[in-house]
Amino acid sequence: MTRKAVIDVGSNSVKFLVGELAADGTVRTVVDTNAVVRLAEGLDRTGRLGREAMKRNAEAVARFAAEARERGADEIVCVGTMALRSASNAETFARRVKRSCGVDVCVLPGEEEARLSSLAVLSGLPESDGDLVIFDTGGGSTEFIYARGRDVWKRFSVNVGSVRITENCLKSDPVTGEDVKTALARIDAEFAEAGVSGAPQRIVGIGGNVTAMAAVKEKLVAYDPERIRGLRLTAEDVDVQIALYASRTGAERRAIPGLPPKRADIILAGACIVRVILTRLGCAELTVSDRGLRHGLMEELFKKG
Repeated sequence: MTRKAVIDVGSNSVKFLVGELAADGTVRTVVDTNAVVRLAEGLDRTGRLGREAMKRNAEAVARFAAEARERGADEIVCVGTMALRSASNAETFARRVKRSCGVDVCVLPGEEEARLSSLAVLSGLPESDGDLVIFDTGGGSTEFIYARGRDVWKRFSVNVGSVRITENCLKSDPVTGEDVKTALARIDAEFAEAGVSGAPQRIVGIGGNVTAMAAVKEKLVAYDPERIRGLRLTAEDVDVQIALYASRTGAERRAIPGLPPKRADIILAGACIVRVILTRLGCAELTVSDRGLRHGLMEELFKKG
């Protein structure tokens, strides 16, 4: 049975998906995992990828490429997003990956990233005629997809992510109330400038920050996609989590049930981003999806054959 692999190099983590085509024509997941290796660490300050950040991310890509080959993948596609779009030395990282494991890194434009994310999410949703906004908030950027039914009519990317907001607004440990206000105001200003607005009937959130918040709501000891997929996060849930994260140091957050320890330092920024999105779009809740760019790209790989 044909297998393919996608490696998604994001600002905060490297995601890895191996899929195969089932008898009914759907794509079956063989493995779906990630490594939190923080490629965008310090990027907003310097405009460049740090040496250590490149080293650990290239090693993660090489590990996943080796696993893809061990699992019989006949095609490995590696893509990069915001961190590699904006870093002045992105090509240095791509060459390092190529030398280490023979895999080419393709840097996606923000609109293409949003398109693939929308393809993944819409294929997993029931038919609906209402207005929908899908957002994918990562470490360095947030992608927005506006759809009516299954027809996407607008998509764009905003350089607002949990790593950037943490490094610029939430550096103290623990944070202060003023720090949180500053973060919320900055996020709101950047989203306003980018045109994040509207009154959709439904919002779907994807990405590691959103799924981590869902896992915290459910107090999951071990991550369970079946309990995450389709979960609703209300504005009240988000406010409770913002208060929880703000009241604890980074070390103390690592003990919160459901929260991946490597996401403890940036989850407050992620929650603030989610809260501003709910406010700007006038919605009281969002639906969580664990599908994303990698799933959309996998669907396209099998369509191409």
